[in-house]
Amino acid sequence: MFNLHIATIGIIAANVIVSLRGFSDSTFFDRYKFSIGGIQAGQRERTVTSGFLHVDISHLFFNMFTLYFFANVVINWFGPGKFLIIYFISLLAGSLLALFFHKNEPYYSAVGASGAVTGILYAAILLNPDMQLGIMFIPIPLPAYVLGIAYLLYSIYGMKSRLGNIGHTAHFGGAIGGYATTLLFKPELFVTDTWIVILLAIPIVILFVLEKMGKI
Repeated sequence: MFNLHIATIGIIAANVIVSLRGFSDSTFFDRYKFSIGGIQAGQRERTVTSGFLHVDISHLFFNMFTLYFFANVVINWFGPGKFLIIYFISLLAGSLLALFFHKNEPYYSAVGASGAVTGILYAAILLNPDMQLGIMFIPIPLPAYVLGIAYLLYSIYGMKSRLGNIGHTAHFGGAIGGYATTLLFKPELFVTDTWIVILLAIPIVILFVLEKMGKI
């Protein structure tokens, strides 16, 4: 079992406290969730507060469980300060990408730490691409970068087809935030892990090419 750093504990505690309040208070939940109409009306704090609200316990648990597994990779490389910067930039990047893609949908709303957590996940993959990760239905572990690329390609498909009640756009935006901030903090990765940097950028390029072509 990993020893949780105080920074990770703080993030988890904030998510639990805010989410529990949201579970029991629908007015609080509605006021601070991500809402295109609300943000366009000037309530810009929703781009951050929505990242601490969750739909239910299972949604909260899955996000915090994922954070638990990957937070230490980022903290061990960068320390808690930069870990927190990556987390919040990823959270905001997820919200901004969702705002960009859904700006003409005033009733679009979303909640969850998925964007921030995906940013930490993508940062961890970039820092340690040889990690072996296992997922359900695949009996052997795969390199982390393979799953990272596959996940973003799936997110593009989810965005295009509006698959499920999932904030695919926020996930993708969070990954972009984690990717860009990690490279900003550790630019030598362009030299030491050039191919990994390029491979992880491919889904990002594909997304914006499709958007430019009006395909998504």
